[in-house]
Amino acid sequence: MRSIASGGYANLDLPKELRQRRLSGRDAAFATELTYGATRLRGIYDRIIEIAADRPIARIDGGVLDTLRLGAHQLLGMRVPPHAAADTSVALARQVNGAGAAGLVNAVLRRISEADLEEWLTRIVPADADATTKAAIQHSHPEWIAKALRQALLGHGASTPATVDADLAAVLAADNAAAEVNLVARPGLVTVEELAVDGATAHPHVPTAALLPSGEPGQLAAVRDGRAAVQDAGSQVVALTLAAAPLVRAAHGRERWLDLCAGPGGKAGLLAALAIEQRADLVANEVQPHRAELVAATLRVASERAEGAGLTLEVRTGDGRDYGVDEPAAYDRILIDAPCTGLGALRRRPEARWRRQPSDLAALGSLQRELLASALDALAPGGVAVYATCSPHLAETTFVVGDVLKKRSDIEHLDARPVVEEVTCGWGGTLGAGPDVQLWPHVHGTDGMFLALLRKQG
Repeated sequence: MRSIASGGYANLDLPKELRQRRLSGRDAAFATELTYGATRLRGIYDRIIEIAADRPIARIDGGVLDTLRLGAHQLLGMRVPPHAAADTSVALARQVNGAGAAGLVNAVLRRISEADLEEWLTRIVPADADATTKAAIQHSHPEWIAKALRQALLGHGASTPATVDADLAAVLAADNAAAEVNLVARPGLVTVEELAVDGATAHPHVPTAALLPSGEPGQLAAVRDGRAAVQDAGSQVVALTLAAAPLVRAAHGRERWLDLCAGPGGKAGLLAALAIEQRADLVANEVQPHRAELVAATLRVASERAEGAGLTLEVRTGDGRDYGVDEPAAYDRILIDAPCTGLGALRRRPEARWRRQPSDLAALGSLQRELLASALDALAPGGVAVYATCSPHLAETTFVVGDVLKKRSDIEHLDARPVVEEVTCGWGGTLGAGPDVQLWPHVHGTDGMFLALLRKQG
């Protein structure tokens, strides 16, 4: 919790801590739920703590506040007996925050324990608040994010004015639920059936995906050696869609593919396996050197296989905005997995909702437009591009695509739904109004991935 408060990431820092402490099984699961839950729901807990402590949280030391959040989550969000939650939190405060803090923690948690979560919610939600504000407070989201998701549900055709309030509550609730561990079986390197031998189960909708109901992914041999990896099924759909989209061009030798923003390498890993299957070369580009190293590590096994097949998998470090000028009309398939706010992956990144600000959208929007424009210049006639974000925010999705296409007469905006239906199973009728596809955690069980499918006219 202190690391997160200093800018760390729960999904990176917590696993390191668990390994160092040699925690596994139920203990690791408990620590994970405690950390993720207290972080996700701090919007609720902070309001409750202010009432119970009779002071603004700004007047509570950060370390003490984290201890109180951990205690509140045990009391209100887990099945920990109240006396155990209070006693262990007081002991933690004495050990970490000092003897003086222990008394405050004891008093505050005793008061919090006097009511359950439902009763506390009636106290912290203003009676005159509108439906979006109430949902934001009840589900512990910043109000601006709740409003943006509401607009996205309407804008992507996932909701009507009559259903949007209920759908918004479902999205926000899904953000607070622990996400299942998704694995990708990289084609040609491992099969879902092989992962099943180690305890995984086939994903019901995505053929390359598997679910790991328990255990550590790193304990699977296929994950350790790079034939499989942890990857959300929605992210897999993005790569599968790019590989399956039909080209319209005369044959000119084998295809060249480009992953414009490849770090840290998840989608590049799947694209590499698909490229080998389709006898294509792949360039995986990443602007940050340390992330490019992660991409190279991810592609190690596929690179060895490609070399044996006479194919090229190349990792580059460069600015994706330069490709349109440096290599015009050079690639048949291009993925633009643009940097974004990540509002579609809040269930996996518990701290993200508290760090992102509306002001982030301006800088990201400019970058997203520049990357997409560059990619379209680098696309060969008849080639296809997928623009993707892990965010449903309209300012990062349809607005970006629309603004760029206004300036292009050579790009066809394809209906992505038939291709997504081709590479998945059982999602027909759930993919919105088109032409773009927006996946939703409460509908598809995936992160909130957006994808637009574009083709350059020949």
